[in-house]
Formats: sequence, C-alpha cells, structure tokens
Amino acid sequence: MRALVIGASGGIGGALAARLGADGAEVVALSRSADGLDVTDERSVAAALGRLEGAFELVLVATGGLRIDGQEPEKTLKSLDASRLAAQFALNATGPLLVLKHALRLMPRDRRAVFAALSARVGSIGDNRAGGWYGYRAAKAALNQLLRTAAIELARTHPRAVVVALHPGTVATPLTERYLGRHPAVPPETSADNLLRVLSDLTPEDSGGFRDWAGKEIAW
Repeated sequence: MRALVIGASGGIGGALAARLGADGAEVVALSRSADGLDVTDERSVAAALGRLEGAFELVLVATGGLRIDGQEPEKTLKSLDASRLAAQFALNATGPLLVLKHALRLMPRDRRAVFAALSARVGSIGDNRAGGWYGYRAAKAALNQLLRTAAIELARTHPRAVVVALHPGTVATPLTERYLGRHPAVPPETSADNLLRVLSDLTPEDSGGFRDWAGKEIAW
C-alpha cells in the first residue's frame, strides 16, 4: 500500500506516518516545515502534490490548528474577529479540501482508496453543549460538511472510495497542551494506532461519515 500523509511534522501526523511505515506501507510524508506545503495556499498544495506520481490507496490529512498566530480560541461573542474566523476556516476547513482536490488524480478508481482528514468532536453541532471556541467549532463543522459533499461526488467516479472525517480523541500534542486541564490524553502513537484501526474497517458504505477514534459515529 502507498500512503500520503499531509501534516507529517505534527504529533499525530508523524505518528501516523511512522506506524504506516512500520506496517510495511510505502509512505510519502509532507509538511509545511519540511516541504513548504501550506494547505492555506492552493498554489502550494498544487505544486507539492503535482510532483507526485503513481497511486495512493490512503491519503491522510493531519493538519489543523486551534491557536493561530498566537490568538486564543474565542470564548465570547465580543471576542469575535472576522480575520481570525477566516484564518480558522482557511486552515481547518478549506485546507483539507484543497488537498483532496489535488490528490484526487492520485487515488485509484479500480480499488479501495481512502481519504481521511482530522476533524474534532467540538465540530459536532449536535454535541455542542459548552459553547465557546466559535471559529474552531465552525471550521470543523464546515470541514465535516465539505467531506460529506465530496464523498457523494467521489461515489460516482471512485465507487470504492471512502471519504471520512476522524476525531482522534484528546491527544497529547502541542495543539492541545494549553487546553488539557484535567482531561486525560493519549500519546500520538496510541492515537495513530486507533485511527488506522478504524480506517481499516471502513467500507464505501461508510463514506461521508464522521467517526471517533473508536469507530463510533459522531452526531453532525
């Protein structure tokens, strides 16, 4: 199997790339820090993926950010800022879809192919009981809708494809370290094992879904 991991310099992305490699996959790992791949810039995405050849049975997008340019998540309406909201959407919603747009030519049509992007449970509208984190919540909810829509389209051209949003759980990474509080967190390696186990069980009938690290469906 060939796997493409976007965001491989991050905690979860790096762990996913390492686990896939250890399991015998041929892994192409790309990131902004190592390869200059900026998912918020379509020209960057097009250039990085345009250099790739051959087919990838698995494409994983492990990019994302809760704190962008040093700005904390908004807790109240009075802290909303249009430019910060736009930055959240660019990184957490539009970015993964730009990857799918330019990775689609690399995904085989004649066999199973999986595209998965890291979402978050806080992007669930039905599960939102605490409020706050306006931009991050809304961007992840938008990502879920975009992936759902893409899954419908891909079912026509790639009938054996699976497109899925994944909630990795609470993982001990730089993204979460400021916000863990008393919440237990698992190491990135454990998260990677969990996510790959979930992906291995998904079928085309599951495409367009939103799953957690244990494989359970999350409410939209």
